[in-house]
Amino acid sequence: MPRRPTGWTLALGLALPTGAAGTLALPAALAGAVDAALGRRSGPGALLLLALVLGTAAAADATAAAAGPACSAEVTAALRGRLVRHLLALGPGGRLHGGPPPGDLAARLLGSAGAAGGRLPAVLGAATALLTSVGAIVGLGVLSPWLALAFFAGVVPGVVLIRLFLRQAGPAFARYQEAQAVLAARLSDALGGLRSIHAAGAQQREATRVLAPLPELSAAGHALWAAQRRTAWQATLLIALVEVSVLTTAGALLADGALAPGALAAAAGWAALGAGLFEQVEALVGVAHARAGQARVDELLALAPAPCGAGALPAGGPGQVELRGVVVRDGDRVLLGPLDLTVPGGRTVALVGRSGSGKSLLAALPGRLRDPDEGTVLIDGVPVGTLAPTELRHAVGYAFARPALVGRTVRDALAGAGPTEAGAARADGFLRRLPSGWDTPLDELRLSGGELQRLGLARLLARPARVIVLDDATSGLDLATEYEVTEALDRATRGRTRLVVAHRAAVAARADLVAWLDAGRLRALAPHTTLLTHPDYRATLADTALRAAAAG
Repeated sequence: MPRRPTGWTLALGLALPTGAAGTLALPAALAGAVDAALGRRSGPGALLLLALVLGTAAAADATAAAAGPACSAEVTAALRGRLVRHLLALGPGGRLHGGPPPGDLAARLLGSAGAAGGRLPAVLGAATALLTSVGAIVGLGVLSPWLALAFFAGVVPGVVLIRLFLRQAGPAFARYQEAQAVLAARLSDALGGLRSIHAAGAQQREATRVLAPLPELSAAGHALWAAQRRTAWQATLLIALVEVSVLTTAGALLADGALAPGALAAAAGWAALGAGLFEQVEALVGVAHARAGQARVDELLALAPAPCGAGALPAGGPGQVELRGVVVRDGDRVLLGPLDLTVPGGRTVALVGRSGSGKSLLAALPGRLRDPDEGTVLIDGVPVGTLAPTELRHAVGYAFARPALVGRTVRDALAGAGPTEAGAARADGFLRRLPSGWDTPLDELRLSGGELQRLGLARLLARPARVIVLDDATSGLDLATEYEVTEALDRATRGRTRLVVAHRAAVAARADLVAWLDAGRLRALAPHTTLLTHPDYRATLADTALRAAAAG
C-alpha cells in the first residue's frame, strides 16, 4: 500500500518546481532589468520583478535543501521498518534458508535501504533539472527559432552521453553493493566465531578470507569513478560548444537588430540552463545508486511468507507428533530424511546423534521453525501447515540454548511467567538480586548462559503448550542445577509431549524413547536401555557428551 506523503515530501515536491520556475523566469526578468537600465523601459517594475524572482528562487532552493535530506531520512526509516517487519514475518521456516546470510541482510537493511531511501529526492531532482532544461530550450525558441536550432545541435550527443553513463553506472553500483554485502557477511561470521579463531591462531588466515572481496569492491568503485570522470569532461566540452553556438547566434541576431540587448542576456541565461541537461552527472549518480539499492531491497521484499492456514487442533488432543516422509535439503544436499517418526502423545522422546545428524533440524519441524522440503508434519493428525499461526504458537513451545529476550523489561521478556514458573526454572534467586527485580530493563542485564537459559525455561512453563521442545535448553547449567530444573520440568510438563535434544546419557535415560539419528536418518527409535547394547550408540553418546563439555 502506498505510504501517505509526509510534510517534508510535500515540501520537497512544492519547492523543486517552484525553484525551477523561478530559475526559468530569472533570465526573462534579467532581460527586463537590462532593458530598463538601458532606457528601453520606464518605471521600477522590471527591477521589482527581478527582486521577486530572485527571492522566490532563493527561498525555494533553501526549502529544497532542507526538505531533501529530511525526506530521504523519512523514506529510509519507513523502508527499513517495512523490511524488518517483512523479514520477521517470513519466519525461520526456510524462506530465508539458503538466501542472503545475516551479514548480507544487515548490509541490505543499512546500506541498500539507505541508498533506496534517497530515490525520491534523486528522481525529483533529476526530473526537475530535466524540466528546467526543457523550459530553457522553449525560452530560447520564444526569443528566436534560430537560437533553439543552435542549441539542438548538441542535444543528440548529449542524450547519447547520458544513456551511456546510466548503462555503465547501474551495473557498477550493483557490483559495489554486492561486494559490500559479501564483505559484511564474512565479517559477521568472523565476529561470531572470534573465540574459535583466536584459539586456533587463525587470525591472519581469517582476515585474508574476510577481505577477499576488496579487489571486486575496488574494481566496481573504480569503474564507477571512471564512468563519472569520462562523462564529466565530455559533458563540460559539450556544454561549452552548445553555449558558444547559442551566444554566437544571439550575437548575430543582435547585430541584425532582431534581438534586444536584454534578450541577449536572457539567451545567455537560458543557454546555460538548457546545457545543464548534459551535466546532470551527480543527479544521475544519485538515481543509479538509489535504483541499485532499491533492487537489492526488492529482492527481499519479493520473498513471500510461508503460507499459513486457519485451522485448529482437536480439543484435548494428546499432542502426538508425526513426521511422514520428511526431507529437508540445503540446495542439493539432504540434511534430514527421508524420515518417518511418530512421537506418542504425552511421551518424552530424546533426540540423540552426533553433531550434524539433524537433531535441532528435526526439533524445529513441529513449530514450523523450519518447513520440510518434502513430506508432512502433523500434530494430533492435523498438518501443521494448515494451522493458524496463533494456534500453532499455543500448541508448540520451545526453549533454546541461547533464548532471545524480547521486550523492554525482564517482566516483558518472560511473557506471562510468574514466581511459580521462575521458581520451577530456578530463576527466582538471581531475579531477586537484579537492581529492579522483574522490572529491570533488558539492556541493563548481564546474564550468564545458564541464567539466560533459566529465563527461557520460565517463559516456556508459562505456556500451556501440548508439545514441548527443549533444544539444548539446559546445556549452560551445572549438573546439580540441571537435575533440579529437570525434576521441576518433569512435574510442570507431566502429560505433555516432549522432544528433547540430548547430549548427555542421563537426559536420554530419563526419556521414554530415544530417536537415534545418524547422518540425517532415523537409525532407531527405542528405549535408552535397549540402545545401550549397541556399541555405535554408546560411542555416539560419548562423542556428544565430550562436545557438550567442550562447548560448556
